[in-house]
Amino acid sequence: MNLLIDKAKEVAKTLIPVVILVLLICFTLIDVETDVLIRFFVGSILLLIGLTIFLWGIDLAMNPIGEHMSEEIATSRSPIKIAILSFLLGFLVTVAEPDLLILGQQIDDASGGSLAATLIVYMVSFGVGLMISLGVFRLLRDKPLNAFMAITYGLIFVLALLVSEEFLAIAFDSSGATTGALTTPFVLALSYGLSKVKGGKSAEENSFGLVGIMSAGPILAVMLISIISGQKNIQGEADVYKAAEGIIGPILDILPSIFLESILALFPLSLLFFIFNFKKFKLDKAKLKGIVKGLIFTLVGLTIFLTAVNSGFMDMGRILGMEIAKMSKWLLVGIGFLLGLIVVLVEPAVHVLGEQIEDVTGGHIPVKLIRMTLSLAVGLAISLSMVRIVIPEVKLWFFLLPGFAIAVLLSFKSDPIFVGIAYDAGGVASGPMTATFVLAFAQGAADKIETANVLVDGFGVIAMVAMAPVFSLIIVGTIFQHRKAKHPHKIKDADLSIIEETKEQAEIDDINHDCIFVVVNRGYAENVVRIARESGATGATIFHGRGTGEEETVIPIINIELLPEKEIICFITSANIRANVADSLLKNPEFVEDGEISVYVTPTVAMIKDLSLINENTEA
Repeated sequence: MNLLIDKAKEVAKTLIPVVILVLLICFTLIDVETDVLIRFFVGSILLLIGLTIFLWGIDLAMNPIGEHMSEEIATSRSPIKIAILSFLLGFLVTVAEPDLLILGQQIDDASGGSLAATLIVYMVSFGVGLMISLGVFRLLRDKPLNAFMAITYGLIFVLALLVSEEFLAIAFDSSGATTGALTTPFVLALSYGLSKVKGGKSAEENSFGLVGIMSAGPILAVMLISIISGQKNIQGEADVYKAAEGIIGPILDILPSIFLESILALFPLSLLFFIFNFKKFKLDKAKLKGIVKGLIFTLVGLTIFLTAVNSGFMDMGRILGMEIAKMSKWLLVGIGFLLGLIVVLVEPAVHVLGEQIEDVTGGHIPVKLIRMTLSLAVGLAISLSMVRIVIPEVKLWFFLLPGFAIAVLLSFKSDPIFVGIAYDAGGVASGPMTATFVLAFAQGAADKIETANVLVDGFGVIAMVAMAPVFSLIIVGTIFQHRKAKHPHKIKDADLSIIEETKEQAEIDDINHDCIFVVVNRGYAENVVRIARESGATGATIFHGRGTGEEETVIPIINIELLPEKEIICFITSANIRANVADSLLKNPEFVEDGEISVYVTPTVAMIKDLSLINENTEA
């Protein structure tokens, strides 16, 4: 129950600013019908309840399912089995994603039926399954994510030259629609589980990136539809907008269809898990009961959340866009920035990503830094989308292609863990709140701007939101990597004589063993263990974490400290060999120059006569 209360508090902190901003606009700038305003307020309460229950269900069900399925993939020796199972997981978790179903119908309407919703949904799901399969092989074979994404987006850039602006927008929007409230938490859990099973020095970096890889699948799929079918433009007439009337009526009207969509979204993946559990996992009743309970909570929470968003938020978003566009075009740009600034923080997957970052990095990459960067990036992305609506000469590709191109190039200069987080963040930011409230706001604005087209300019907003976090977080990772290289840890001259002096002065015979702690940069632990064993040490325990050196890396302006990645190796050795072990480590040029090694020696049993003789730390 404490976990449920904590999640409710976290959701409330991010939801309240959205409600306050909308109410301020309604009471100061525009007139909104009373029933629409009350329905928005009721929807806000339902959203709080639904998102809290949903996140609780994710912890109870989606995370365990993802871990079990990832273990099955990672421990398989058959590449064919890995490919098929990875593809099925990606396909099944996407094919019934509510956001994708909505977008498919919108494209069907906009194209006059020439692009059927079913074709879009299945092609996009196929693209997701294929990219997840490739992403899993990349992770298991430990290939660098930046190179993989550079090749992927290089192909996207080539195909982008062959499609129209409308299809470019639809392709990137479909990418955002697949990273919904259900899909993203599961894929995050899958990548986290795979990285834990595989282990290795890149385990922290491999915990992220699979959502970003998955997001490229829909882009490629939709572009290929355009190229293969030969269709360049979408044609159609947008329906005349009419806000729903009443307070409870619209909520009750939409509830059954949302409930059915939520069941369809959960069913394929749940069925696959229970089949594997029956044949392979064979979990005990207590664990299975917990997962079933979590699935029920996920279903209930997802239903309430989507009902609140679609009934209480979409009408409000559309009305805000229409009324503000009538007042002032440039006020529209400013309000768009403010909405983006806070709406992204209500996305359920943003919370899930934040929790995973805390778990993987031990809290040393501040979640507030990630959320602050996401907030600013999405605010800027939505404001630029409003500029595109206001000024017809400004095209979508002016932002998308350079933004992703620069991000891909900087990924080779960025801290590796930020690369995975950045690509994942692009997916989590473009969730159901963006696909409904923000998209409705943009369509409302386009409806009242004479030079804009609702069907053309309405698409592309999700694409901008998906690009901005990738671009901004890789910049943050590049700053961190640059400052770390500019201010390397200063190495002191090793005073190895301390070990020998203490060894002579202390009554060593009365001390059974010594504990040696070695701190090095990430990736050097295995070499430390090898050198230590050659000097007589036996077992070792390796810890992963982050720590400070003499030079701390602080992001300017926002004054957030980023701690360098470290590995700590613990040896318990006989007292008579500690000097040999420490000496061999401290004299090794590889560790001194690149590993920034520090060695700490202390007795494990304090039986010496003079406690002042206990070793001080020895650093190099």
